[in-house]
Order: sequence, then C-alpha cells, then structure tokens
Amino acid sequence: MRHILIIGIGAGNPEHITVQAINALNRADVLFIPTKGAKKAELSEVRRDICARYVTRPDSRTVEFAVPVRRTEGRSYTESVDEWHASIAATYEELLERELLEAQIGAFLVWGDPMLYDSTIRIVERVRMRGRIPFGFDVIPGITSLQALCASHRIPLNLVGKPVEITTGRRLVESFPEKTATAVVMLDGEQAFRKIEDPEAEIYWGAYLGTSDEIVISGRLDEVKDEILRTRAEARERMGWIMDVYLLRRGADFDD
Repeated sequence: MRHILIIGIGAGNPEHITVQAINALNRADVLFIPTKGAKKAELSEVRRDICARYVTRPDSRTVEFAVPVRRTEGRSYTESVDEWHASIAATYEELLERELLEAQIGAFLVWGDPMLYDSTIRIVERVRMRGRIPFGFDVIPGITSLQALCASHRIPLNLVGKPVEITTGRRLVESFPEKTATAVVMLDGEQAFRKIEDPEAEIYWGAYLGTSDEIVISGRLDEVKDEILRTRAEARERMGWIMDVYLLRRGADFDD
C-alpha cells in the first residue's frame, strides 16, 4: 500500500528543518513540490534547496505540480475554501495514482508546521476518505512562523501565567485585548491590527521570516502601525507576494 509523509520544513530558513524531517525526506521515493506561479517562485525554490541539501538517496525523485487557484467571487469564505480543498484533493489523488507505485512512499513538503494553519492534513485525509487509492500517512512537525517570529524578536511567546490565542485577522477584534493579553495573528490579508485602538498594546511583526528578505518591526502599536503598513505594502510590491505574522500584547509579566 502507498504511504504519504506530510513533512513540516520550517518557516523559510532551510536550516529550520529537523533531523526527523531529514530522515523522512530520505524515506520518500517521490518528493512532491507545489508551485504557485511566478510571483511565489521563491517558495518552491526553498523546497528545492532543502531537497538538494538533505536528500541523499540517489533513487528518489521530485515531482512538481501546480496548486489550483482559490476562487472567491460569489462565494462565502468557507464555500471558497471547501471548493479549493476539493480541487487540491483531486490534484493529490491524480499525483498518487500517476507518480506513486504500490508500496512506495511519497512526501509533501509543507511550509512551517502541518498542524498550524495549514490544510495539507485535512486535504490528504479527504483523498483517503474517498477510498479510490488506499494509502496511509504520517505527519512530521516543523518550526512554525510563530516560533520564528518570537525568535527574531527575542521574546517569549507568553506572559507568565497567562494564555495565548492564535487567531486570524478576521477574528482578532473578537478577542484582543478584552479576552486575551497575547494574540498571535496569522492569515491576515486586511491588517486587522489597524482596528485596535489601545495605547498600551504592543506589536511584534515579521515578514518572510527565516529568509534573506526577513523584515521585523516592533513597538507600541499606535506608534509603529503606519510604518508596518507602509513597509508591508512596499515589500509586497517589490516581491509580488507577502507572508507575514504578528503578535499583539498588552501588559507584562506578573501583572494582576
């Protein structure tokens, strides 16, 4: 029976990859590398670099495939994502049937960690539940953009004795700062921090974390938000894409 490895490869620095992930890469007969068009070619290049650095078995091969584009017009967020996942699942199913023989192992290289705001696991499970191509799968964790963000800013994730919420830009105003003192925001295309009006709030922002293009900005939110917005817009224009994450915090260790 075929087997799939879903491997977290870190937030952008090829040195983020773990020993467990390197061993998993070398178990695979076929390494699947997604491409997302010319604007995001660097994301594929990091995966190629990782394979070139760490894959030592001579008989493995890489297969690149185009990721379907998510359509949003006339659809709700959940409808567009569900439709998109179905399209990707069909692509995965075709790859497994065409490129992976019975008893072979295939690997999908996933940015960051497959368990945190990534859908590879649920898409692979969707393919498996269809029952057309029997296979098993394992998941190998990776360093997340959240970890890379805190490391670059040299800060702990949490305040002493206080919880952390990981959320999206669409949900930020529901929780920060009334319900949580620390919020990590991922998948924020609208820069929801602009709506936070709190003179005590601090922000730790980062883009292209772990890469040579890394940018980090921190400070009081009301003092640096315009700088972040300007820097983000300039970087997106220059690169053609952006991948960023930020942490919002209010208060300090040992505050009541």
